Amino acid sequence: MAIKEKVLEIMREEGQPLNAGKIAELGSLDRKEVDKAMAQLKKESKIVSPKRCYWTPA
Repeated sequence: MAIKEKVLEIMREEGQPLNAGKIAELGSLDRKEVDKAMAQLKKESKIVSPKRCYWTPA
């Protein structure tokens, strides 16, 4: 599973806005990889930010 799909899956499972640090912690992932994946997801409009530094699936 690609890191982008893993990040989206974690966000959907939690059901609340998450920041990159929490996603990395929950998925046992590297924070830098999560940041890269989230940047790509933002460009693709697959995640949105309801409040600063927190993200949810679009």
